[in-house]
Amino acid sequence: MTIKRVALLTAGGFAPCLSSAVGGLIERYTELAPEVEIIAYKHGYHGLLSKNYYVVDQQARENAGLLHKFGGSSIGNSRVKLTNKKDLVARGLVKESDDPLQVAANRLVEDGVDVLHTIGGDDTNTTAADLAHYLHEHDYELTVVGLPKTIDNDIVPVRQSLGAWTAADSGALYAEHIIGECQSNPRELIIHEVMGRNCGYLTAATARSYRKLLDQKQWVPSLGLSRESREIHAIFVPEAHIDIEVEADRLKKVMDEVGNVNIFLSEGAGVSEIVEQLEEAGETVPRDPFGHVQLDKINPGQWFAKQFAARIGAEKVMVQKSGYFSRASAAGEEDLRLIKSMTDYAVECAFAGKAGLIGHDEENGDLLSSIDFARVKGGKAFDIETDWFKEMMAEIGQEVRPA
Repeated sequence: MTIKRVALLTAGGFAPCLSSAVGGLIERYTELAPEVEIIAYKHGYHGLLSKNYYVVDQQARENAGLLHKFGGSSIGNSRVKLTNKKDLVARGLVKESDDPLQVAANRLVEDGVDVLHTIGGDDTNTTAADLAHYLHEHDYELTVVGLPKTIDNDIVPVRQSLGAWTAADSGALYAEHIIGECQSNPRELIIHEVMGRNCGYLTAATARSYRKLLDQKQWVPSLGLSRESREIHAIFVPEAHIDIEVEADRLKKVMDEVGNVNIFLSEGAGVSEIVEQLEEAGETVPRDPFGHVQLDKINPGQWFAKQFAARIGAEKVMVQKSGYFSRASAAGEEDLRLIKSMTDYAVECAFAGKAGLIGHDEENGDLLSSIDFARVKGGKAFDIETDWFKEMMAEIGQEVRPA
């Protein structure tokens, strides 16, 4: 396939891979076909609709490797759903008489784009799927090649999303500092709230990474250096049943024996109960353009703190969220290797005119593939039967059963 111009965009929430993936794509195109023009839409689909983009010039090409050292997205993100016309009209991105998909497709044609690389999570890639389907149905000669970004690692059928490993390690570092507060007061309850709307992967992976940090330390109880006080005492994920009364009884014993309690909480755990309470009270539950409950507005961490504080006799309660700290981290070594393999393959697929989402296909022997967008969806659950998770839960003394 002959390619004259390529466009890049990043969308959705941040993950520790976006800037690096942009840099990797620029580097690979520059290496294989320096004559190919590259633009990058500012703030994702928002920039596409508003015709706002960077031109990747020679200076940018020569310094693209710097992006591997940065977190966030150098070209900007937004939450824009091309099929949510009401939201797009309200934001002034399209007119009432417009078909947003047609506006986006025409913009790509006007901008002379032959290949569009989308880098994002389930919402970004389902939006890319909508766009790719529209382009195909209306005979637009343009190839969409996506890259999977989500710290939740919840894209079907991708085995490992870009950024999830780094987000877990960064969240563990955050937890190490926060749980250092465990002896700032007698009988202290600390809740570490981790991002994860419907999937407990990041909470579980962050807990595993944090406990590896504990394994590296030397403990001297007579100096007050007790692993028990820094240990995780409960992990709550959306996929597992949470019996508040049973857990409160167990954690009260921990509080009595250890002097503090540390909980790792997936922000999506217990959300249905919280929403039900709010709606029964006549309150409006805030949602984003994709229809998702805005978790930062309903504050699951504070809700769980209220459920446990009195029951376990906590004198002080601290709720801290690691999400924005971890998701804006620069990619770690494992993710950098994964990004390199995926960006190289994405460019290969672009030249072959092969549309789809790049990833190791769990439904095809974990083979690195260009996955048909029609097969891509969000909401992949974390498997609580995973060996390392079951072992970890047994070690902290918490029963696990499906929600």
